[in-house]
Amino acid sequence: MTVAEYSITVRQAVAEDAEQWDQYVAGAEAGTFCHRFGWSRVLHKAFGHRPRFLLALSQERIVGVLPLAEVNSRLFGRTLCSLPFCVYGGILADSPEAEAALRDAACELARNSRVGSMEFRVTRQTSSDWPSKDLYYTFRKVLEADHDVNLKAIPNRQRAMIRKGISAGLSSEETVDHKRLYRVYSESVRNLGTPVFSARYLKLLQDEFGEDCRILMITDGGDDVAGVMSFYFRGEVLPYYGGSTAAARTIKGCNHFMYWELMRRSVDEGVMGFDFGRSKMGTGPFSFKKNWGFEPQQLPYEYFLLNRDDVPNLSPANPKYRLLINTWQRLPLPLANRIGPLIAGSLG
Repeated sequence: MTVAEYSITVRQAVAEDAEQWDQYVAGAEAGTFCHRFGWSRVLHKAFGHRPRFLLALSQERIVGVLPLAEVNSRLFGRTLCSLPFCVYGGILADSPEAEAALRDAACELARNSRVGSMEFRVTRQTSSDWPSKDLYYTFRKVLEADHDVNLKAIPNRQRAMIRKGISAGLSSEETVDHKRLYRVYSESVRNLGTPVFSARYLKLLQDEFGEDCRILMITDGGDDVAGVMSFYFRGEVLPYYGGSTAAARTIKGCNHFMYWELMRRSVDEGVMGFDFGRSKMGTGPFSFKKNWGFEPQQLPYEYFLLNRDDVPNLSPANPKYRLLINTWQRLPLPLANRIGPLIAGSLG
């Protein structure tokens, strides 16, 4: 008898479901690090977002999951998202029936919660008729076991920048000191005009995900000039929160060296998948990743609209935020780091 022949029920997940939830995600073809149950705890502790993780069950067996969180922002209103602060999300299900049950339950939850919209950060087109937007792309590929082969697969110009970083005498080292990364990352995002979250958020990620959440720092003469926090899932590494200091801009190839070192170290550990993460089409990071020889893959995020007629656009490329971005870039770093966490929770 198939799953479709049994009745499917949907309920909100509780803490006791965590182990079975993660087992299901680990075995799901489209499962990602962003689907893990730990995000429900991290998002609540760090930003106060209310977890609304949904389970689809048939004969008391999990046949689908949907990680959701409710975001209540004074700036942007109330929304449901799968999942804030994550690049991926949406429904994982064993069957169309389980997927439909989860989608229907999420829509009912959105109506009852009186949110303006609900966003699914899906990695592939679904059968829904919800509106989507062509904005984000991801970059993923499988690496080879031979470092020389991986280096030669990178186009000449980017490969030359990696070699310049090596020649500059840069070093890489893993650390558990999240404050080292925060100092670098917070300066980097301030320079981009984006409010930064608190350092506590990075520590919560470390505490929740353990060895699957690691920090690599790049040093120049013992000084931190760049760093990245990466997530590990099913043989793939996802560099997630990365940045560099103003000093790094005087070192040719610093950022190139950082990502090459992450690739090299990952391959040495047998982690062959590399996910460069999402970027907005037409931006510098988009071009940077594509120029490494990675093919962009569209992320067709979907939106269920309730109290609004258009798809939300919180992108920094939105002209309405240009003045705010320009102002933020001029803030002293200590002030930006003090104010940023009050705003950043709404920008995930």
